[in-house]
Amino acid sequence: MTTPAATLVVVDDDPEIRDLLADYLTRHGYRALMAEDAEALRALLATERPDLLVVDLMLPGDDGFAICREVRRDSEVPIIMLTASPDETDRILGLELGADDYLGKPFNPRELLARVKAVLRRCRPRGDSAGSGMARIVAFGDWRLDRVTRELIDERGMRSALSGADFSLLQVFLEHAEQVLSREALFDLTRGRPAPPLDRSIDVHVCRLRQRLGEDAQHSQLIRTVRGTGYVLAARVDVIA
Repeated sequence: MTTPAATLVVVDDDPEIRDLLADYLTRHGYRALMAEDAEALRALLATERPDLLVVDLMLPGDDGFAICREVRRDSEVPIIMLTASPDETDRILGLELGADDYLGKPFNPRELLARVKAVLRRCRPRGDSAGSGMARIVAFGDWRLDRVTRELIDERGMRSALSGADFSLLQVFLEHAEQVLSREALFDLTRGRPAPPLDRSIDVHVCRLRQRLGEDAQHSQLIRTVRGTGYVLAARVDVIA
């Protein structure tokens, strides 16, 4: 049975970029939909359930930040931001609002394709855990993680879905429990590529994951900061099922 093509939506107000990316992504096996602004994206989302959004930050009307904030209210669909701004603050804010990755303009379409593939790999359901030899449910601290549905389960049994970036980061911590991991190692293990110089996006993702676990940077008991080095998951991990 043929796997259906992933549906991507590119939101950019530049028609040349939209046409270029639509053609390039389609030639590489994706179903590519285009939107010029937030209003056009809302219209698409009323009838489509895309697998990934590629969103330019600098849009007329509601910008990329507003789109990211709005989408994250009720969806964990992965988001790659495009930004022409050299200001790191814009990238950090986008990640804080729930973006999974970012790419600076101008960019080579091949690099965007590589980012799309990497993000989709992180976000796709794993399938049958028994068939893959992977434990489905693991426990750490007061939490459990369902690694098939990619949901956090709290003490009351309440489930909440994780974004691809949050799930990937938590997976790395669980696989290296009680080991200190540098920012560079975390970036490489979650993104599959070396971290750019002075990149602080891992700090943003750690902060976001801590919030999902009900903790903050000053009083985190699960994901602790090791000053000058990186982070450590300070909990034993137990296989439940």
